[in-house]
Amino acid sequence: MNSSSTAALELQVNGQRHRVAVAPEEPLLWVLREDLGHTGVKFGCGVAACGACTVHLDGQAVRSCALPVAAAAGHQILTIEGLAAAQGGSGKALLHPLQRAWIAHQVPQCGYCQSGMLMAAAALLAHTPKPTDEQIDGAITNICRCGTYPRVRKAIHAVAAGAFA
Repeated sequence: MNSSSTAALELQVNGQRHRVAVAPEEPLLWVLREDLGHTGVKFGCGVAACGACTVHLDGQAVRSCALPVAAAAGHQILTIEGLAAAQGGSGKALLHPLQRAWIAHQVPQCGYCQSGMLMAAAALLAHTPKPTDEQIDGAITNICRCGTYPRVRKAIHAVAAGAFA
């Protein structure tokens, strides 16, 4: 970002506090990836259309490529790297139930969109524990070029049914 003014901002990411000196209008995506090393957050389109950059902001799925970092300061940010730990797991040692369902249902093809898709699905299940296909389709607006949407629905339904608790 070509901005001469920076601000010291405090971010709460995956339960840890970070102080960053960045331009307040810089997209949260780039601060997460470049400054904090959370490379599971992917850049796809840069206009909040594809969802590869989806993270949680206070439990809500948001597209981090279009969110100024200053708007995220003071809020709880959760990335794919913190998803399992937020569920009570130990990070790498334990996968989130959705991650296990994704593997069991062979959801990923190329995999690029999957971290954003998983974050959108986790936010959906947190607010709608037993979603219908229509609710899934309405909440999971992420673009998957491989077209794995039927497997995504199956995996979400399996988690909702308790198969991966």
